[in-house]
Amino acid sequence: MKTTLLSLSLVAALGLPAFAETALDIATNFDQQKITALKAYLEKNPEAEDKDRALSMIIEAHLGLGDFAPVPDLLTQRYESLEKGEAADLDLIIGEIVQPMVESSIVSNQRDKAKALVTKLKSDFASHPAGDQISQVVDQIGADLFLPGVGDEMKIAFTDLAGKEVDLAKMTDKVVLVDFWATWCGPCVAEMPNVIAAYDKYKEKGFEVIGISLDEDKAAVEKFVADNKMTWSQYFDGKGWENELAQHFGISGIPATFLVGKGGKIVASNLRGEELEAAIEKALGGE
Repeated sequence: MKTTLLSLSLVAALGLPAFAETALDIATNFDQQKITALKAYLEKNPEAEDKDRALSMIIEAHLGLGDFAPVPDLLTQRYESLEKGEAADLDLIIGEIVQPMVESSIVSNQRDKAKALVTKLKSDFASHPAGDQISQVVDQIGADLFLPGVGDEMKIAFTDLAGKEVDLAKMTDKVVLVDFWATWCGPCVAEMPNVIAAYDKYKEKGFEVIGISLDEDKAAVEKFVADNKMTWSQYFDGKGWENELAQHFGISGIPATFLVGKGGKIVASNLRGEELEAAIEKALGGE
């Protein structure tokens, strides 16, 4: 009984519905109310001494709701209000601004905002005693910003292992999976049966795959492709991680896949299993 009374008291104190169904309902309502109240506070007190703390709590609440769209702008506001000189709190800027900025902007398809912040930050700290190190760390964290994203086009043209000329720009009537992989990559090999199954199921409906092998051993690639009946085109230059296409697109980890829709623009990336199949079907015009 004490627990029930305490729970009801908490709900009442927070101004939440009296019969919230789950703990998630309570947390969601609380985060929404927190955002509303803190925004009202900052509108009334735009130069409040605890402005950074308020922005931090608003951002935290949005992340808790899984609402990533407002986060990049809020993080930019927070960055602008912070000290930039030698007295700057670098741990805060890197850990609480740059890292979530990169992650939230990718999820919400707002990479340009994160790129702008990264560029400004590097400029702001160019004369800092640790300027070079700061720039390197920020570049490492922001590397994924420069990967191809949803809405981007990928220019890929090559002669495949079988001597066939491949040009993604001439495949705009198809849905194409661009798959960066290698025979020595465990996760790539583990995911390959899903790619093969999707190809076999949808190839007659306009689905195609382009493989980009980061192997150095041509014989190993040819054997793997033959053994697994992977009949789609493969790009191979024998340079491993220095693979020219991987370098061009900033690929730093594999498997890395990009689903290119009809018309030539990326519609999704790094899908696995059932998610991959669902995205292919949708891109082909199904639901």
